[in-house]
Amino acid sequence: MTTGSAVTTGFFSSVDDVAERLATTGYLASPAVATTVFLADRLGKPLLVEGPAGVGKTELAKAVTEVTGARLVRLQCYEGVDESRALYEWNHAKQLLRITAGRGESWDETRTDIFGEEFLLPRPLLTAIRSEEPTVLLVDETDKADVEVEGLLLEVLSDFQVTVPELGTIRATRRPFTVLTSNASRELSEALRRRCLFLHIGFPEEELERRIVTLKVPGLDAALATSVVRVVGALRAMDLRKVPSVSETIDWARTLLALGADRLDERVVRETLGVLLKHQDDIVKAAAKLDLDAV
Repeated sequence: MTTGSAVTTGFFSSVDDVAERLATTGYLASPAVATTVFLADRLGKPLLVEGPAGVGKTELAKAVTEVTGARLVRLQCYEGVDESRALYEWNHAKQLLRITAGRGESWDETRTDIFGEEFLLPRPLLTAIRSEEPTVLLVDETDKADVEVEGLLLEVLSDFQVTVPELGTIRATRRPFTVLTSNASRELSEALRRRCLFLHIGFPEEELERRIVTLKVPGLDAALATSVVRVVGALRAMDLRKVPSVSETIDWARTLLALGADRLDERVVRETLGVLLKHQDDIVKAAAKLDLDAV
């Protein structure tokens, strides 16, 4: 157990430093993204990043990890994730062996031993709290976890500490740089939001997305990159079940490069729409409505 105030990460010296260093990993941060990352780092506050799937929320945490040389600890949320998966659990098999080996001892003696460090299995939240090296804690797709999991996060995000009844309160000596992501599939509690800085990442402006595509798909013709981004923008303006994400824009650009396409025509677009769209009714609607001459 540790006491006292936790040291904040201090990864970045300025907003420009954030943007420049993230760019070295291929992550082109908008001014809003760079500013919020800098403030989260400087203030030692968790960062809640919300937005549609595929816009770079998880990649942001990975990029911060890469440029800082920190350790990435990831809690992937899903329906049914609980305290034993997120926080810690006891090694019951090892405890049972210890109890069997100490049959001549009193229960008080055995209990003190089996609820010690040797039998504790830390999960992502506790691992990040106890880490003495620079750490990025990624709580990914927080909105997919049950509401009860938010209760576990409140203590961690308020004071960067975890209470293990048998051991007491374990406090961080070095605060992890913490990123929570959400696709907004359900509303997160106000208590959780209050503990975080908030960042919404939506689909990028056309010029930024063009720069992203050019960076991620070297060798793609500049005019074709512009056409790709404009077609994707037109698809996003349609009433589709799932509009293309940035990651799907990149996949499409790589597809066109692999096919040797030097321009977009109806045949190429029709044959590759499945890279961008993931539902047949969306593909049918897009094929009928998309006007390449207009974009």
